[in-house]
Amino acid sequence: MMGTLVTLSPHQHLVFSGFSFLHSRRCVLISHCAFNLTSSHISELPKNQAYMKVPQKSAHGDRERPLTAILLCKSQTSQAALMPKEHRTFIEESYNKAICFKLLRDLSSSDSVQLRAPNLALETISDYFVNNQQISTRHKFRLFHVLEAAIGASESLEETWEKSFMQLALENMTKSTELEEAYQDAAGNVLVAICRHSWQAVAQHLETEVLSGVFPHRSLLYVMGIMTSDDTCPVGVWESHPGPAVPQQMHQMAIESVPFLNREAWSKELLGTLTRPDHTQQGQPPEKAFLFIYYGLMLQASENGTTVRTHLKTLLETSHQWSKQREGMALTVGLAAARHLDHVWAVLRQFGRSTAIKWSLNSFSCKNSEDLRWKWASSTILLAYGQMADKAKAHILPWVDNILSRMVFFFHYSHWDETLKQSFVTAILMLVGAISRNEGAQSYEFSQVSELLKCLMLLMKKEPQDRLCTTTRRQTLNIISSLCKLRPPLDLEKRSRLLSISLRSVISLPPLEVLEKHTCLFMEPPNIQLSFPAATRPESEGTSSEKRRCREGDSQVAKTLYKETAGALEQMLQNFITQNPTAKELHFLLSHLYVWLASEKAHERQRAVHSCMALLQFLSHNLYLDPKEDFKRIGQLVGMLWILCQDPDKTTQYSSLKGMAYLYKLLMHQRGGKASQEQAPAPQEPPQANKEEAELWSGGDQEAAPPSPQEVALSKDHVLQPGSPQAKDIMKHLTMAELTDLIWTAVDGLGSTSPFRVQAAANMLLTAIQEHGAKLETVTTLGQAIHLQLCSVRIPKATENALQAVTLLARNHTSELVTAFLDFSITLDSHSFRLWRALGAEHFLSHRVLAVLLGCLLKRPLPSRASGGPQPRKKAYLHSLAAMNTLHELQFAPEFQQAVQEAFPELLLALLTQMHYLLELNLTQEPQPGAEAQETALLGPQSTSLEALKSLLSTTMHWQDFAHMELQGAWDLFATIHTFPQGVGLLARAMVQNHCRQIKGLTLHLLPNLRSREERDRKAAISIFTEFLYSPTLLEVLPKEVALSVLVRSLRDPSPEIRVLSLQGLGNILFHPEKRSLLRGQLPPFLKGFFQSSEPVVVCIMGTVSEALHRLGAHITETLGLRIAINTHAFFDDERDRVRAAAMALFGELVASVTGQKFGSLRTQVHKSMVPLLLHLKDHCPTVVMQAKFAFYRCSESLSARHFLWRCLHSSSVSGAGGRAQGPPGLPHLSTPTLTLAHPPLRLEHGFRWQARRGASYIICYYPLAMSQTASDMDIKLLVCTFEDLKKNPEPSIRYFASRQASFLQKVVARPQ
Repeated sequence: MMGTLVTLSPHQHLVFSGFSFLHSRRCVLISHCAFNLTSSHISELPKNQAYMKVPQKSAHGDRERPLTAILLCKSQTSQAALMPKEHRTFIEESYNKAICFKLLRDLSSSDSVQLRAPNLALETISDYFVNNQQISTRHKFRLFHVLEAAIGASESLEETWEKSFMQLALENMTKSTELEEAYQDAAGNVLVAICRHSWQAVAQHLETEVLSGVFPHRSLLYVMGIMTSDDTCPVGVWESHPGPAVPQQMHQMAIESVPFLNREAWSKELLGTLTRPDHTQQGQPPEKAFLFIYYGLMLQASENGTTVRTHLKTLLETSHQWSKQREGMALTVGLAAARHLDHVWAVLRQFGRSTAIKWSLNSFSCKNSEDLRWKWASSTILLAYGQMADKAKAHILPWVDNILSRMVFFFHYSHWDETLKQSFVTAILMLVGAISRNEGAQSYEFSQVSELLKCLMLLMKKEPQDRLCTTTRRQTLNIISSLCKLRPPLDLEKRSRLLSISLRSVISLPPLEVLEKHTCLFMEPPNIQLSFPAATRPESEGTSSEKRRCREGDSQVAKTLYKETAGALEQMLQNFITQNPTAKELHFLLSHLYVWLASEKAHERQRAVHSCMALLQFLSHNLYLDPKEDFKRIGQLVGMLWILCQDPDKTTQYSSLKGMAYLYKLLMHQRGGKASQEQAPAPQEPPQANKEEAELWSGGDQEAAPPSPQEVALSKDHVLQPGSPQAKDIMKHLTMAELTDLIWTAVDGLGSTSPFRVQAAANMLLTAIQEHGAKLETVTTLGQAIHLQLCSVRIPKATENALQAVTLLARNHTSELVTAFLDFSITLDSHSFRLWRALGAEHFLSHRVLAVLLGCLLKRPLPSRASGGPQPRKKAYLHSLAAMNTLHELQFAPEFQQAVQEAFPELLLALLTQMHYLLELNLTQEPQPGAEAQETALLGPQSTSLEALKSLLSTTMHWQDFAHMELQGAWDLFATIHTFPQGVGLLARAMVQNHCRQIKGLTLHLLPNLRSREERDRKAAISIFTEFLYSPTLLEVLPKEVALSVLVRSLRDPSPEIRVLSLQGLGNILFHPEKRSLLRGQLPPFLKGFFQSSEPVVVCIMGTVSEALHRLGAHITETLGLRIAINTHAFFDDERDRVRAAAMALFGELVASVTGQKFGSLRTQVHKSMVPLLLHLKDHCPTVVMQAKFAFYRCSESLSARHFLWRCLHSSSVSGAGGRAQGPPGLPHLSTPTLTLAHPPLRLEHGFRWQARRGASYIICYYPLAMSQTASDMDIKLLVCTFEDLKKNPEPSIRYFASRQASFLQKVVARPQ
């Protein structure tokens, strides 16, 4: 008699969980007694247990009591075992029946039952109802639940029990009790259970009741609803019955019920039942759900269009407040449209134009219940259109555009809220589903699809971007995927907008943990089907675990919802490429993903790369693309994935690696190759690692398992590291255009604010240029872009890699890069300077860069002289200025020092002619490019060119030439075009006098310049050449005849200045040796002119003697030189400023002429003049100061000393014979500063006293021994007397100085010799 365990369905609201009901021998006797007392009355439920008027809720409330069980088991008593078999069987049955009987009687305190012998329970229940006619309503209510469970658990139902229980159910289904509908539904559930065993009998009886002409009782409709509802009944009765008889029978019933539509009472009862308010609006009652369907089928079966219109109009004029009511009305309308499409369309159109609908469209506030009745009428219309499309099937295609136009209208003009949104989406889903199921849809062109897509895009935009709590996004994406399959296809602009909005709506959502928090706060999370393990909580357990499980459930809901939404987005991308499987379409899709792949937010990059990987996986597996069609911009995708392979987020790394593997496979397919497993292995799903690693790898939206350490190492070897074989192998299969795209992607990545992206981009740029830099074509713009991006790079390693890439690129594209870098070198900043240094990082490159820069410098166009002509937008001379600025800066770069040294002749000539060119442009009054935007003034072009010339001399160790020009103030001669040749000549003279080693190289480069078509080149060259004639080095590289022919040819030059300079060169003593004696003979008479009273005459005579000395050069005699020195020295302290200056200039020229010759007497004159020259550095006349500096410099050079104090005061010589120390050569003339201190010249008192004090103190303090040994007694006495007199000087500083020096001098004299 033991049966199987039976569990009641959720709809029956009974959960059977059992406990053991053990009976002892004594209990058996009591049960027998109870069984025998069949006529005794069963106590009823206590009267104080009031039942609520809402039956269903009451039933639910009762079921919250503790659960009980009925356990039917065999007797195990020893007495039963001793009995005969027949008696033992009878005793066991009686025993079990007694237990079942007793527990059925006590159901008033037990709500849930667990049956192990359903047949025994059925027999007992049947007997119980027969033997107990006075059972209370509540007791019957519980017995019906047990009976339903027992019938459902039985494998078969005897005919007797079937009739008995059916009769019992039918009798109680229509009874009115205090339990109201709950009691009737319990009885109806018994009938539903019977229907599972005897479908035909129950269906025939129900059909008879429905077709009786009287509106069916609510309980009959309830049973019909249960039998036709999938939501209420887990295994629907109608669906479980085999064969097509069920739907045919339903339609047949509807056809036979059509006459009832014309009966006013029946129709009124029908409408009243449909519009009756429910106790709860959370779910549609089964009876109403069935009635809406049945009503629609009846209207569908009707032949009279007027009847259909009348009923539908009446139905639509009822309340639209509740969602289930709106759905039911829409379902009825849709079923009617299956046959009466024209009439239904007319009714909906008329209803949409009614006054109530117009009011609901324009009103946004509800003031009373009547307002609520019509507030969501637009939602009903939208659902009706959706059901209309769904049920009309093939007939709907010609109506699609009309339906869509109405849907779009209500979308735009209805009051927008969550209800309208859900209705709109649901309706569109039904419409799109109907079109998709129709094979003839591809032959239609739907003109309203584009308008519908605008609505969907607007809907996506209105979705809150900070949370994901509904399925609207997912549904909208599914709709878009289906609509894009229809004709006509969307144009490029609309598809682009559609993709952009869709990607933004999903990818820019907050991270998953934020979405989980919003889901926890959401009142009604979306209905997402999840499978949670069953769990019960004991009463003693606290609420913390329950809350934790709640949070876990919300988290799972959020994850599932996002996963479905992201899946819909990926499906949409796949549909796009399926509809148009071309490389152009792939590029179009990927181009919209690139912006998200480059996002600064980690979760956005993770989502974007996962979508990209899914698309590549789809294409690599399905191979939709035509192999004959080549990819477009695939290099950009390779670059993006390459960078993301080094993303800090491990999930993004893993997705990027997989995407790279799928891309490689797809690339091999397109290029006709075959990807081997060794070349591009697709990453396998990694096994689970420890907990911390799992959290790291699944920290984002994608639930990617963490790879093992071996796989991490493998992934790094494959793509992550720059220069890896796998990365190079991928690049081998890219075309030149694709490689260019990859390199541009790397350059763009340098400007990112993410450190990992900058470093990865620099690595990729270096690797790509190492392998394929020589083949690149558009290098100019690439170089400019690298400069712009490097300005923002703050990572040293990335900067180093990028600069190294520039160096590699310069090997084959030097001129292009130089041209590109010149565009931003008008004013050179630190970033530009780094790039220039990178260009010359290799020795041969530095020479090449200088050569290109010189070429750019020499391209010197002059502005058009035509008046009134339009000014050019870009000044042509800017490149020449940029080259000049760059050359100026590169002279200080270590990478270019050797190249600059070797290119000195070319650079010197180029910079000299550049200064003349700038004078021709006359840019002194013109603001420099960008000067208005700069707060600090920068050097002008002319000043920059002069500074470049100065730095060239200083950086190439021509400091003597530099000092020569600096001390003469000769740089100012380059400021005007008229004095320019004089400045060039002085520079060349300095090089000759300093025996410059570059004279040979310069001479060779002068010859081409002398034949140049540009006057400036010839002018600079002839100025240098005429001075080089005084150097004996010239004849080592150029014979005298050649030099003479050069000058003769220059006499025919169009420029008068060049002809004059050539003529002066022809008068050089090199070509006229007899002039030496002639000039030497003319100099003594000129010396007498020094004593003329006229200052101009004296100055002119001294200048003439200086010029004669310059022309004689090294051919002057010692005697003549000594006479000139003595006469000139006498005018150092002349009262006339110009005379003093001319005398010092003449003395300096004399020293320069005899430098290198062993003239002992002249050397003494040089020693004697150095102290006066030093004192005149404080002269009040600037011209005198300048000439004193220059003469002092020439004296120190003549003595091979860089400074007077270093040579004359810090040196001593030891005689070889006596070993006696001697003082410096200037010490015998110590009286000069001392006497000057006591009796300074007129108008020079202050400056000379300061300089004299300084000179005397240095000699006395630092060389006391040498002074005591060298100075005579007369000198010592003179010094002592001078200092004693100075102690009485009115100036305090001089008195203080005299006191200290006199005291120190006395100590020096007192020392033993």
